[in-house]
Amino acid sequence: MLHAKSDSDVTSLAPSSPRSPKRAVYYVQSPSRDSHDGDKSSTMQNTPAYNTPTDSPSHPSYGRHSRESSASRFSGTFRFSRGRKRNDKGWPECKVIEEEGDCNDYYSADKGYSRRCQIMIGVVAFVLVFSVFCLIIWGASRPYKAQITVKSLSIHNFYLGVGADMTGVPTKMLTLNCSMKMNVYNPATFFGIHLSATPVNLMFSEITVATGELKKYYQPRKSHRVVNVNLKGNKIPLYGAGSSLLVSDNSGAVPVVLVFEVRQRGNVVGKLVRSRHRKHISCSLLIDSRSNKPIKLKKDSCTYT
Repeated sequence: MLHAKSDSDVTSLAPSSPRSPKRAVYYVQSPSRDSHDGDKSSTMQNTPAYNTPTDSPSHPSYGRHSRESSASRFSGTFRFSRGRKRNDKGWPECKVIEEEGDCNDYYSADKGYSRRCQIMIGVVAFVLVFSVFCLIIWGASRPYKAQITVKSLSIHNFYLGVGADMTGVPTKMLTLNCSMKMNVYNPATFFGIHLSATPVNLMFSEITVATGELKKYYQPRKSHRVVNVNLKGNKIPLYGAGSSLLVSDNSGAVPVVLVFEVRQRGNVVGKLVRSRHRKHISCSLLIDSRSNKPIKLKKDSCTYT
């Protein structure tokens, strides 16, 4: 009597049957190759019962649901194993993701390297342009040399006597005090100059009878300045030159030579670009030991080299 149920009864029972929250797992065991009996009971015993018609393989929704679930499992597995390596057993590993990160680091390092190259090229270009600029400024500052003119020499004290040197040798001794006046002009239009000089020596017969020093000073651009240098000589031994000095002293004219060197330094662009010049000055003149009047020097009396 159980087989008397109609299709309508089965249809009416299908929606009302509750779904189990978890699907029952079933196993199908194939008959063993060694088994020769065609007993179907073993297969039936290992085949679990289905709780609902939807769980049955013969139900129409079973195949669709199983295919969707299997497709979702395969797609999930594909997403999970995407971009990863597989080991010997076929399981996915996560080391490939790290390698992708390394590749990104490589590309970022490549970009950073190119950026550093651009910075280095910019620095080198700036240095070259600045060097050319400084070279042009240095070349433009070369013609500007300080114009120096020795004006006069004044004798304040001239005394010739007899004495002894440091070793006790008797000889003629000379004491001389005088002052030199010179004019300095800086023709530079865009920088000042620092002026200094070697010791200013007054020579008589290759003997330094008086010496002085020009103090260092700064002179602005396009400016004139009168510089005074005091020369002193105290008890200078003359040895063999003393006899010739006595002859000159009797006549009132003593030939002497004024020798020194002037050094010029101009800071054109700070300490990066400097203009340096040297000028050797030598003046020949006759001093009158019996007169204190300043001795004016002519243009041809001195040489400026």
